[in-house]
Order: sequence, then structure tokens, then C-alpha cells
Amino acid sequence: MSAAGNWISPQLSGELLAEGTSAFRIASGHGFWIERFGDTALISLRPGPDAKTLAALIAHTGWNPKRVFVRHLVRNPGEKDTPVLLSGDAQSSPLETVSECGLLYEVDFSASYSPGLFPDQRLNRLFLKERKPRRVLNTFAYTCAFSVAAASVGSETVSVDISKSSLQRGRRNFELNQILPDGHRFIPEDVPTFLRRLIKRGEAFDAIILDPPTFGRSGAGKTFRFERDFSTLLECALQLSAPGGAILLSTNFTPWDEPSLIECARGILPSKTKFHQIPAPPDFFGTAPSATVWALL
Repeated sequence: MSAAGNWISPQLSGELLAEGTSAFRIASGHGFWIERFGDTALISLRPGPDAKTLAALIAHTGWNPKRVFVRHLVRNPGEKDTPVLLSGDAQSSPLETVSECGLLYEVDFSASYSPGLFPDQRLNRLFLKERKPRRVLNTFAYTCAFSVAAASVGSETVSVDISKSSLQRGRRNFELNQILPDGHRFIPEDVPTFLRRLIKRGEAFDAIILDPPTFGRSGAGKTFRFERDFSTLLECALQLSAPGGAILLSTNFTPWDEPSLIECARGILPSKTKFHQIPAPPDFFGTAPSATVWALL
């Protein structure tokens, strides 16, 4: 096995910690990536790389994690990808509080898919904070990281996700940052259905986050497929956007990149829409897992 790839430098790691960020990527290579979440390392693997070899190399970044978890990446929805403890105290809590640009988030290493925070979206959350939107609609909100970022600068937020447990974790993130629940809604519903309801109400938002899964199911037996349904989502978002609003278009659907998102959006959004691409965070070495672009109306 070769551990060739990109590894974070002690200098960059120190800079991120100094800015109040303890959740970031420390390495990526063929068939693997490693992320730091507070005092814990999470190794994500495809078949091939050896977890123990990678764990031993972490010390070269200038950091010795208290725990190391390994997550074997899956190819199909429903397959188990819950992290397994490789080293560290087996009796310690699977929960850990991490920081991003000074804000706090709770991660859970007993959860599948993700521990609860996607570090590759860090600069998009920072961009959202800098805009200071009055109202934010966060669709497929998961644990509400974008909502927390917006609420921290005074935005009113609506977080929508079919998973009640994910939204409960989102509420916990609000509590960690001592953000009062007034002016914030957590809606456990099918996103497309709820968007149509918002349109009927005539609601408008200054920023909308569209980061849907590649594939998903609702409680009513409906399915969501990115390549089939994203255009409809974007059409709904346009109807819900306030003048001068911003829509984050994001996907980890592999066949689509930023130009694909822009091409799709050009056929739906007004002709004067500007598209703003934010580079991947420096700890992602020029390549982020998701394709993202802001549509500025």
C-alpha cells in the first residue's frame, strides 16, 4: 500500500487552530482521506489502503490524536459505514465538540455517513456569514451547520430535513453556541413538498442552501434523484428568493462539476445572475469533495 498523497503541514494546521477551527482535513490520497475532529482522527477508506499504516503517519503532521476511527466507504445507499475505533479509549463518549471559525459543533462517531460536519463547506459557510442575510432557508439541512453560521450573525433561519434526529442534532449545535431558538425553525419534512408550501405562503429568503443528496427517500415513499430532480428544486428556490438573494448550488454527485451546476442554473435563473465560485479550503489541496457555486441574483 502506498500512503502517497497530500498531507497537511504543521504550519497550516497551526493556522487553522489559531483561527478557531479544529475540524479540517489532514490528508488525502488514492483511496483514502483523513480528517481531524477536535482530538480525534477519522480515516475514511476505500478497499486497498491500510488503516494502521495511515494512522502511524498522522504524527508527521505534528499532531497525535487521542483516538483514531476508521470508516470503510460504501458504494450503495443502506450499506454500513459506521466508524470503528482503531486506537484510543473504547469507553470514551462517541460525541465530541469541535470548532469552525470560532463556532461550535457536536460530532458523533457512532453515526454513519458523516459524524455531523462537512469541513469542505467551511469557506461557503464563511461567505454566508459575510453576507449577513436577513432570512436563510437551509434545505437538506442535516445537522444545520449552515443555519448555525447564519444565525451567529443575526439571520433568521429555516432548516428543513426529512430526518428528525438530524434536526435534533442541529438544535444541539444552536445550544452549543448559545443561540436562542427564537426566529429559527426546524422542519422535519420532505424538502420538495415543503418548498411548494413556502411558495404558496409567499415567503422569501435572502439566502438559500441547496445541497441535496445524490439519492434519498421521503416518509411517503417518494424518492429524490439529483440528476432528475435538481432543476425542479432550483425552480422552487428561485420563486422563494428575495431580490438580490443568493443560492448555494452544491452536490457530491460525481458526474457533475461546477460548470455543470452553472449550465443547469443558466436555463432557470435570470440572465443577469452572477456565479461566484469559492476555491476549496487550503486543507483540501485544491480539490473539494462537492461541486459548489453561489448564484447571486
